[in-house]
Amino acid sequence: MFTFYALQSQEKKTNVILFLVDDMGWTDASCLGSDLYKTPHLDKLVSDGMMFTNGYASSTVCSPTRASIVTGKYPASLRLTDWIEGHQKPFAKMKIPKWNQKLDIEEVTIAEMFKKNHYKTIHLGKWHLGEDPKYWPEHQGFDINIGGYSAGSPKADGGQGYFSPYHNPRMSNGNKGEYLTDRLANEAVSFIKKNKTKPFFMNLWLYNVHMPLQAKKEVVQKYKSKINKGMTHNNATYAAMIEHMDDALGAVVQALKETGLENNTIVVFHSDNGGHLKPTSNAPLRSGKGDLYEGGVRVPLVFKWPLKIKAGAVSNELAISADIMPTLLSLVNNKYKMPKGVDGIDLSPALLEHKKLDREAIYWHYPHYHKGGAKPYSAIRKGDWKLIQIYEEDMLQLYNLKEDLGETKNVAIQNTKKVKELLQDLNQWKQDVGAQLPTPNPDYDETKNKFYFDKSIKH
Repeated sequence: MFTFYALQSQEKKTNVILFLVDDMGWTDASCLGSDLYKTPHLDKLVSDGMMFTNGYASSTVCSPTRASIVTGKYPASLRLTDWIEGHQKPFAKMKIPKWNQKLDIEEVTIAEMFKKNHYKTIHLGKWHLGEDPKYWPEHQGFDINIGGYSAGSPKADGGQGYFSPYHNPRMSNGNKGEYLTDRLANEAVSFIKKNKTKPFFMNLWLYNVHMPLQAKKEVVQKYKSKINKGMTHNNATYAAMIEHMDDALGAVVQALKETGLENNTIVVFHSDNGGHLKPTSNAPLRSGKGDLYEGGVRVPLVFKWPLKIKAGAVSNELAISADIMPTLLSLVNNKYKMPKGVDGIDLSPALLEHKKLDREAIYWHYPHYHKGGAKPYSAIRKGDWKLIQIYEEDMLQLYNLKEDLGETKNVAIQNTKKVKELLQDLNQWKQDVGAQLPTPNPDYDETKNKFYFDKSIKH
């Protein structure tokens, strides 16, 4: 009898919860420096796990990062480089490439890998990786899909946005006034309690804090009373949405405690891109969602695993969304060969042994225009240096992030040798991943371009 239970214990697999927030900026939490937002549950997660101070999203917008997370590949490798459906500027200087607007079924996903390892898989919340239902979570390795479909935000058309009725084809409507984030948290808690004896992999991808700005009235009112002149963060509705997000995290962690699963569950917390500048500020970082600077891509990244990751640990190693898949599969002792073409690296040496990672650089490629400010660009971060290549202006910008976190001074002219080195590395990487490049636009019209910025025609 003793031997039987000992073997059972040894063979028990580690559960995984990947908690992804939409549009959450680098400072959008009390533990990350906010002067308004209150996030006690995220603060506790950070104190119980390891935070990557140099954690990055794979893109400045959502869909490419999401595809990167589930495949371990850079968006450029997938040719899924803009949000689905993207923006169109037909009279701009550069013509954007015809990019992939779906997560191809042929791609091996993190959920498919966990299923191979005999995990039950569930996706809850936003997906936004293809309009056709055949590209939705239930066809990408997830046994259960609650709330994941083509939409990138809660739809007010025919529904109430964050409040029921949702008119979501992968989730039933709740009682009138039910808040979407509460609903997804409750569904996650229910799943955890029903599957406490089986290993599971959970994608809990909230729609919060993406616009529309909607939150419970009483919570909004609470933050209105806290706002003072001169505060960096001063949007009460957004603050309430952050609190709702944090409550969802707290509910999930509490369910793990109640079921006795907390010690044997890895929880990852991440955001798909930087904070949107309309409701929040990413200061001291420059700019935000949809732009090429740090505010658009530097985001929270936290790993918690009480059995193996030291509480309160901090890593300054470079980490990016594409690393999540190979890291999680390594941590749970994946028995199968990694899919071909994975670009991310295993962060385990940093997580478990506080070692330096065998990594030269990380990269971005966004050959598109965005209302947030981005023009077609590529970028590399290597050590403390970040080089940005802006195609429209044939411009190179170089920043030393250790000395200039806010990217206020382009020092390319003073550091020509470093520019040459980084540009060579960036060009080689683009060649290696087959990055699609923008080209001169024969229809360029400066006057028309100034006033035209609309959604793209579907490819």
